Amino acid sequence: MDITELYAAHRLSLVRLAVLLVDDFASAEDVVQDAFAALARRPDAVRDPSKALAYLRVSVVNTARSSLRRRRTARAYTPPHDLSPPSPEDSAVLAEEHREVIAALQTLAPRQREVLVLRYWSNLSEAEIARTLDISQGTVKSTASRALVALQKSMQTSARTSAQTSTGKEER
Repeated sequence: MDITELYAAHRLSLVRLAVLLVDDFASAEDVVQDAFAALARRPDAVRDPSKALAYLRVSVVNTARSSLRRRRTARAYTPPHDLSPPSPEDSAVLAEEHREVIAALQTLAPRQREVLVLRYWSNLSEAEIARTLDISQGTVKSTASRALVALQKSMQTSARTSAQTSTGKEER
């Protein structure tokens, strides 16, 4: 089947599918157009012509996901505020907070510390961290989740200890 015939026969059903995924007709049409354009650029991507429609469906679903991700990111973005330079007091507080985070990081297991540092300091994706540490992406996700909980507990414990030391009393 030729791509023109495929387009004529299945465009509407693919647009209906995309509308259900992206909830916007114009975006759905764009998603379907992108899927057909990708197939036109790489006609050898589908060796068996009977599987071309299945390939297009997968492409529509994946492109719809990407579209939703971009839309969610764009909606969540808030431009940074124009801030005045920090005061010396602000700098001192920030430096102390950094020391507390670094101290709390040292209490974590080595793998947890590695995952958090690669994720939040080096800004690596889960896939990049998985490749770097030679572990699965699922392990990266679960390790990061557990590490953040442990980091939070460590910092809360440290804050309670500091409060007890400074007041000379135990907080309840």
